[in-house]
Order: sequence, then structure tokens, then C-alpha cells
Amino acid sequence: MSNRKCEFSIRTLLISLSVVVSLAADAQLYPKREFRGAWIQCVNGQYLGKTPGELRQMLSSQLDVLSGAGINAIMFQVRAEGDALYPSPYEPWSRYLTGRQGLPPSDGWDPLAWMVAECHNRGMECHAWINPYRAKTAGTTELDGKHPASKYPERVFQYDKLLIFNPALEANRHYTCMVIRDIITRYDVDGLHMDDYFYPYPVSGIEIPDHADFLQNPRGFTGIDDWRRDNVNLLIRDIHDLIRKERPWVKFGISPFGIYHNNPDGVNSSKGSATNGLQNYDDLYADVVEWVNRGWVDYIIPQIYWNIGTKVADYKVLCDWWNDYCGTRLLYIGQDVERTVKEADPQNPQSHQMPAKYAIQRSEPNVKGSCQWYAAAVVNNPGNYRTLLEQNYHRYPSLQPLMPWIDSKAPKKVGRMKVVFRSDSRSGTNGVYLTWNAPKAKTELDRAIQYVIYQFGPGEKAVVSTTDASHIVAITSATHYQLQGDMRGCTFLVTALDRLHNESKAVKIKL
Repeated sequence: MSNRKCEFSIRTLLISLSVVVSLAADAQLYPKREFRGAWIQCVNGQYLGKTPGELRQMLSSQLDVLSGAGINAIMFQVRAEGDALYPSPYEPWSRYLTGRQGLPPSDGWDPLAWMVAECHNRGMECHAWINPYRAKTAGTTELDGKHPASKYPERVFQYDKLLIFNPALEANRHYTCMVIRDIITRYDVDGLHMDDYFYPYPVSGIEIPDHADFLQNPRGFTGIDDWRRDNVNLLIRDIHDLIRKERPWVKFGISPFGIYHNNPDGVNSSKGSATNGLQNYDDLYADVVEWVNRGWVDYIIPQIYWNIGTKVADYKVLCDWWNDYCGTRLLYIGQDVERTVKEADPQNPQSHQMPAKYAIQRSEPNVKGSCQWYAAAVVNNPGNYRTLLEQNYHRYPSLQPLMPWIDSKAPKKVGRMKVVFRSDSRSGTNGVYLTWNAPKAKTELDRAIQYVIYQFGPGEKAVVSTTDASHIVAITSATHYQLQGDMRGCTFLVTALDRLHNESKAVKIKL
């Protein structure tokens, strides 16, 4: 080989290696698949005193801002205490919506149906967020006659100022599943979500009044703690089985308290983390590791709301632990927006903790995203938190992480892609569009519900692929995309996504 040919080959190899290195770096900084959620809660009172129209305006504005910040999933609280933020055949309207339990919105509004539609219009998932055990909170002064605790008082027990649906009762498991079946079959939700309230948070000096239930039906358990954990396990299993049977594409996820079990000495860390706080396993009787190992949940979002350096529960210690022991199902990190920006990074006192937390989160191989507590805090943008999402961490759109245990078959590719000129006489606007036909599907799991558009400039022939998120210009449910500016020489790829975001082969067109 001549020196000139050798130099050319080496130069070509170096260029190829630099492209690979660049793409690998971009993949970590701008992951193509990442869950980017936010919780919209009702229990903080943000709905009270507003008309339905004012609520829709407020929530629509929040969704616009969240979408602009790259949020791609909303956890929408619809059952806080045996009540409903939708017209339920079983439970009364929530006081958190209208100010009085049982009082419907004045204009017949269905917040859940509205939220599903608004999320889908913005390309976001909508997960219906329920609480399975809480029947009455301390601030509730009266129960509507339709409330399950009014109809079935024998199914609840009092704990401090709460009423709790007794987890020991099979009737309560069946009832909760009935409520869930109603939600997932009447509404086109993408997920069914539960938070961290299982057995009640312990109050010093108050015992859970279920010893008689344990003695009556111990089911072979000799200790009441294991029996309580099994009561919760049975519910989680039943919900999983129900969802897979009724709506197999609906994702089942839980956001547990951030500590599974304390293991301060660090010996045999599989038992727990080097922390010293409230525990899922021991205090709430929530055996999250069991749910993950059994495949009863599709994702978990541990609420790791503490900061880096917090003595009783360090953020990095907990991220490391959940990554190591709960990575066989999708793992996302629950982020506390306001707490994150209130403390400086111990390694960089000039900055709050968001950059350091995201560096940790994205360095964990089993962590596939995050969820923000809470949506309104993201909108309020303390410490430029939302600005950093927009300009850095969520700079480009992302697809949802894959769930191959539900479905791994990609939809067929789009058909008849072309460029067309459209003139709208009603609005007086003209435009050039990419258009395509939806692919055919035999089953609901195969059906394309969204499309990804990738754009490449005239000089980017070497990187025309679907691996780089920085080339995603839109994720849309429409079968067209309007081109902006002079696109001559540009190349576009379009792929189809099914409900689980399996992605089809790309169809290419060059202008």
C-alpha cells in the first residue's frame, strides 16, 4: 500500500472513530429513550376556589410549559381518598376538585377524559394516579353517602386521623381492582400509577388495628409483619394480572418511598441501603423488590427527594442502591424540584444540586429517566430548574423506554411518503408538508399511534440514521409534518411508534 493510500485509510478511520465517540457522548447527554414525567396532584389544593373553566385554563397552561420543557408523561391524580376526579359509578366526586365530596363540576366536566386528550394532543402519556388504601384524610370532615367507607364501614379501620381500607380484606382487593378496571376500560390512559401510601405511615404510640384479622386468617404466616407484606403483595399481583388481561398495553407503575430497607453498616447491601430513615419494607409493608423480581410492575419511581450529602439518606447512595437491586424492570428517579435547588452541590458550592443529580442519574446504567415532584414547581422554575431542562437535559425529544415483557414487536413502516403543497383557504395559509399513510395493523398492540421525524442537513449523509436524538424534530400523532424554511438538500426519516414505543423501520426522503 502506498503512503498516500495509507494516510487516507488512517484519516478515514480517525474520522469514523470520532463520529462514534461523538454519538456515544450525545447518547448519554441526549438519550433517545428516556421517561420524563411530572406529577400533577390534587391534594395540594390547587384546584379549590376555581371554576371548571379556570381549572382547564390553568392546567392547559401547565401542560404547555411542561411540554416545552420536554416532559413526556403526566401522572394525574384521580383518586386520593376513595373518591374520584372523573364520573365514577362507584365513588363520589373528590372534595379536592369542587370543595365538597360528592359535588360534581358545575359544567359536567370530566377531568380525566380531558387530561388524557390534552396529554395526547401534546404527545405526552397520561398515567391515572390512584391511592389504593387511603379512605379519608385528616382534612376531610364529611363523607358522601356514595363513599365506600359510608357503604362498607366494616372494610375500613381508623389510624390516627385517617381511615384506611383494610389491606387484609379480600373484598377490598376486589373493590380496588373493580375501580381500576373501570378506569382503564373507559379511558385511554397509558398507565395506572400508585404512589407511596400502602399501610399508613407510622405514628408513635398508635398500633395498626389488624391483630384480630391476623389471628383469624394468618394464611400460614407466623409473624404479622410478613403477613402484612403479603396482603400488599396480593393486591399488586391482582392489579398486574387485571391490567394484562383487560388492557395489556397499559403500564403499571408505582412510586415507592425512597428507602427500601436500612442497612447502615453496609454489610450484604442487597438487604438495603446505607441509610437511616423510614422504610418501605419495615414501616409501610411494601416489598418493592419482590414486586420487581416477580414482574408485577412495569416501572418504579423511588422518591429520592433527599439531596447529595444528606446524612440519613444520601441521594447518590440511594440511586446506586436502586440501580443495583431494582433494575430488572424500568427504574426512574423521583426528583424533588424545590429541595434540589435549595442546597448547594457539596463539590461545587457555586451551583445548586440539579447538575450533580442529573450526572449521577444518567451515569446509572439501569436508570431510564426521572419524574418531577411536582409539575407546578417545574412551571414555576425555581433556580432555573425548568430552563435547564429545556436547554440541556431535555433539549431534544425522547421516546419512551421499551417494555419488551409486554410487547417487543415493532409496527410496520409508514407508506406512500411524499412532499405536498397545501393551501388552506379558510386560514389563508400555505405550506409544504411531508405526508405519509399509517401502516396497517392486525392488533391494537401493533397499531401505530405516533410518528418520529428525523431531519438531516445537506452535508450530513454519513449520519443519516435513527440513533441520534438530536436529529428528532417532532414526535407527532398526525400523518403529516409541515416543513419550515428552505429544506432543499435535506434528508428526512419517518418511523412509526406503537403504544409501547416500539419503533418501525425508517422511510427516507430527500428534498
